[in-house]
Amino acid sequence: MEKSVEERISKSLIWLCVLAFFSVLNETVFNVSLPDIAAQFGIEPSVANYINTSFILSFAVGTAVYGKISDIYGIKKLFFISVLIYGGGSLIGLLFHFWFPALLAARFIQGAGASAVPGLIMVIVTRSIEKQHQGKAFGMIGSTVALGEGFGPVLGGWIADYIHWSYLFFLPMMTLVTLPFFLRTLPDEPVKKGGLDVPGCLLFVLGIASFTLFTTHYEWWYLIISVILFIGFVLRIRGAKEPFLEPALFKRKRFIVGVLVGGILLGTVAGFMSMIPYMMREVHQMSTSLIGGSVLFPGTIGVIFFGIVGGSLVDRRGARFVMIAGLLLLGAGLLIVSLFADSTPWIISGALVLIFGGLSFVKTVISTIVAGSLSADESGSGMGFLNFSCFLAEGLGIAIVGGLLTQLRLNFPILPMVTDVAAYLYSNLTLLLLAAVIIGGAIFLIAFREGKASLDK
Repeated sequence: MEKSVEERISKSLIWLCVLAFFSVLNETVFNVSLPDIAAQFGIEPSVANYINTSFILSFAVGTAVYGKISDIYGIKKLFFISVLIYGGGSLIGLLFHFWFPALLAARFIQGAGASAVPGLIMVIVTRSIEKQHQGKAFGMIGSTVALGEGFGPVLGGWIADYIHWSYLFFLPMMTLVTLPFFLRTLPDEPVKKGGLDVPGCLLFVLGIASFTLFTTHYEWWYLIISVILFIGFVLRIRGAKEPFLEPALFKRKRFIVGVLVGGILLGTVAGFMSMIPYMMREVHQMSTSLIGGSVLFPGTIGVIFFGIVGGSLVDRRGARFVMIAGLLLLGAGLLIVSLFADSTPWIISGALVLIFGGLSFVKTVISTIVAGSLSADESGSGMGFLNFSCFLAEGLGIAIVGGLLTQLRLNFPILPMVTDVAAYLYSNLTLLLLAAVIIGGAIFLIAFREGKASLDK
């Protein structure tokens, strides 16, 4: 019987990858279309950016909530509901694209549905696939996620230029075709006794929302409210009978280090990737379509190879080996960009292949070691918290890089081989991001300095 269930889960992996691709694609696909939306409605760019902010808010909240309630209500039912919500939000956006408030509502609903996908996929792998094969599964899914993130601006720019930006809402509706396959392949799970810690959930959700608003608007009172809510959340989970997040998770080194290092590294790369379009346009005078199709796309294609290889290496050589390889790829790519920021764009494109490859390795390792630190009953809330932490870190990385680009505090010569004045800022900022990668890698290696055995068992 167990073998039959595992075979059914394995057959559904391809559909999990399809779903993961379209869920993360929707995070970035609207980026290049925001100027077109602002022009159509006659609004300021800051207002148009709410198209992405509304999605990010509900997505960040949902990643934490879905993982927890999967422990109670089961994965199959939640997958069915979340895909319907995702498709419904997309349909609203497609039909009412001429009314800006409807666009905001549609993006918020999309985020509420799409946020279930990353967390529930990790829960499926954690619960249903043997530990010796989890690295390969996480590698496949991680490759798909990274490909979706990188392919979003390319596809979004093409559709906006040659058709119309409103048709971007049609893409997520393709996820509805996965429903029959999940209903047939995913096993039924009994509803467990117990309930959702509603006060704890509300404190956590509102804390996330306030913190996300702070990273978007830089209003300090958002941060103060967020801190107060998180203090209340900590007090709540320490006293609740069935807390929203088990306090025991924060006593495990593997879990804490995995979440911390994952946040540092993924946030750093996300910030770097948000810088690339500005650098290529200002330093190399490249168009948006050329940046997406020629500079970013080769790296996103390489992600497929690196993700599969990384997953297999985790299973064969161990997580420590793959993490070191990923750190070396990330470091080499960032160093090349910093040294040759004003050289030919194709050097930058080659460096991005290394960076995307290192990102695939890192994601696979982080998912594997965190999953290995969780029991079956903790997999939902634990993996949900990992997804939330990494997603929030990516948002913070983008916000921090955007602030540094605006303030111009790093706009001075450091490296003698960078001679173009326009490239100073980008070269120096990349050096700063390289330092963040070194710090994240050092935390990981120090925490697991005992060697491979202590990390993988």
